[in-house]
Amino acid sequence: MADAPPPEPEMPAWRMRTTAVIVAVALFMQTLDSTVVTTALPAMARSFRINPLDMSVCVTSYLIALSVFIPASGWVADRFGARQVFRAAIIIFTLGSIVCGIAPNLLVLVMARVVQGAGGAMMLPVGRLLLLRSVSRAQMVTAMTWLTMPALLGPVLGPPLGGFIVSFASWRWVFDINVPVGVAGVAAVSLFIPDVREEGRGGHLDTLGLVLSGLAMALLMAGMETLGRGLVPAFWTVFAFMAGVGACLAYWRHARRMDNPVLDFTLFKVDTFRVSVTAGSFFRVSVGALPFLLPLMLQLGFGKSPLQSGMITFAAAAGAFAMKLATQPLLSRFGFRAVLMWNGVAAVASMAVTAVFSPAWPGLLMSLVLFIAGFFRSLQFTAFNAIAYGDIARPRMAAATTLYATVQQLSLTMGVVVGAASLEISGWAFGHSASGLLEYRVAFLIVSGVAALAIPLCARLPEAAGDALTRSAPPLR
Repeated sequence: MADAPPPEPEMPAWRMRTTAVIVAVALFMQTLDSTVVTTALPAMARSFRINPLDMSVCVTSYLIALSVFIPASGWVADRFGARQVFRAAIIIFTLGSIVCGIAPNLLVLVMARVVQGAGGAMMLPVGRLLLLRSVSRAQMVTAMTWLTMPALLGPVLGPPLGGFIVSFASWRWVFDINVPVGVAGVAAVSLFIPDVREEGRGGHLDTLGLVLSGLAMALLMAGMETLGRGLVPAFWTVFAFMAGVGACLAYWRHARRMDNPVLDFTLFKVDTFRVSVTAGSFFRVSVGALPFLLPLMLQLGFGKSPLQSGMITFAAAAGAFAMKLATQPLLSRFGFRAVLMWNGVAAVASMAVTAVFSPAWPGLLMSLVLFIAGFFRSLQFTAFNAIAYGDIARPRMAAATTLYATVQQLSLTMGVVVGAASLEISGWAFGHSASGLLEYRVAFLIVSGVAALAIPLCARLPEAAGDALTRSAPPLR
């Protein structure tokens, strides 16, 4: 007789919500920091008396550190415990923020950003793992609803908040605001989050795999960050991409011979995980492009101030919050497959409507469209994030969160590349009109088309996919 599946964790609803909120707030601190810093780069450059273009290293150093350390997060969580690692990640990120805020020059700032990146790399996947190990499968949708908020709110709130801080205070407050949040987060994790441990992959760290995967991520991210920006000669960007692809192939060959690789590609044999990662990546590329394209169009194309632009784009965050109450009922009533398909159509359509925005549109009308778009996008994100783990055995959760976070980071970064490339392509095709509105419209249509590629992939899901996450069903394997 086959062994019975392990019992599901029993957690009261109030504790599940508390755990989800604590993890979500920590992740919000990370995503907010990633976007608010870009607005403050010119002020930093003036403070250090250097060329503003040289400040881009402040962003790329953080992203590369994030990419290098994410693949190790699953093994570290299995080895030392998810709660301990998550708490340590918050401490490291907060200490990095303190040094960033007092940095006397660019070199110290970059070194502190690397420290921040190391902490941030552990916060995202380990925070998600901590939550997944604490809740039953039936609670995953609600938990993921809370966890989705930071990814949607950070890019929306970051630019206007950064502009406000730079306009009325010192750029150093961009980093200082992380300190009280970090201190409160450490206290909250210690007091309210249980120490849930499970047998994971164990064994020794796949050191060679970590080096190859980290090198691949760093090179690919460096290529994406420098593509078309004139920061380095084009040769180095091409070299970074080619070397990154080479490192990916080397890691793939290495992983095939390992029992416990640092990035476990055998997880793609699980249908729900594979569809969530592949379809979700197309969707994330498009969503990653929107915070780049929308402020540019509103400020450069429509002549809005940064504050006006921020107030309009904030409507998408409000839509994401409105979605929270509807997610569980919609998924329970229609199922994951139907929601991901038809809500995907609605999300793509609402994304495409931004292509017809014009300066003549009232700000309230644009806000209404973005509110509706934020609702659909947030529902799609939550469904992707939840179903990814619906059929994953609990001992493999650490491996799954690590691989998922790695692909997620790449796809969101690729979104900025796709957004910028779309503007360049449309500008080349239409001769760079004076207002640039035509280029933005074409760019939004291209980005919407990328998101639409996810819909047929979602159609491949079994009709009953994810039932254990929304209905009374026995735990899956």
